[in-house]
Amino acid sequence: MATLSIPLSPNSFCLRSFTPKSQVFPIPKLHSSLTITCSARDGSESKRSLFNFKEIKNVACGILAVWALNATSPVIAANQRLPPLSTEPNRCEKAFVGNTIGQANGVYDKPIDLRFCDYTNDKSNLKGKSLAAALMSNAKFDGADMTEVVMSKAYAAGASFKGVDFSNAVLDRVNFEKADLKGAVFRNTVLSGSTFNQAQLEDAVFEDTIIGYIDLQKLCTNTSISADGRAELGCR
Repeated sequence: MATLSIPLSPNSFCLRSFTPKSQVFPIPKLHSSLTITCSARDGSESKRSLFNFKEIKNVACGILAVWALNATSPVIAANQRLPPLSTEPNRCEKAFVGNTIGQANGVYDKPIDLRFCDYTNDKSNLKGKSLAAALMSNAKFDGADMTEVVMSKAYAAGASFKGVDFSNAVLDRVNFEKADLKGAVFRNTVLSGSTFNQAQLEDAVFEDTIIGYIDLQKLCTNTSISADGRAELGCR
């Protein structure tokens, strides 16, 4: 069980409690058991405050709870181990259905596992689908129509997207590390928070791409982007 403890001094935002004992607030279980601890200790005699300490304490612990919930998000980071490959016989076909729960934040009970699947030149089954937080590493999507797809927080490291049309798609916070994106079209596509470390982006189109300033600076360090692509992005 992980515990986060915040000692509160007499002059801190959370006023002193009336007892020297720590107050423990349990957080609803997600993927692991987690407890938030807000403590208030002082050697001097406790004094009553003009404010309701309980309410202020709950605000402070509430803020910490939000941080803790975000920290337990199921998003796959680059340095984390991926779950075992799904043994479901029809796992690749799940891309044709997608998911709809928590798509903006990539929240899921069971991930869509598309690793090593082949969707080469698929022009109808992937368009507009929600593939939030999908595991897509080493999959092939070459020549596929993926317009208007939602891939928030997807893990696509090492996947192949040569010539894929991502127009009007939402690709925020996607891991495209070492992915092959030669000739991919990112027209009016949301790319905020996505990473392209060592990705191949030759002849990729970035017309009217939606991306944050910091993310743009990182993307512009990719030397495989063509001169036209750099001009569309506004790389300096």
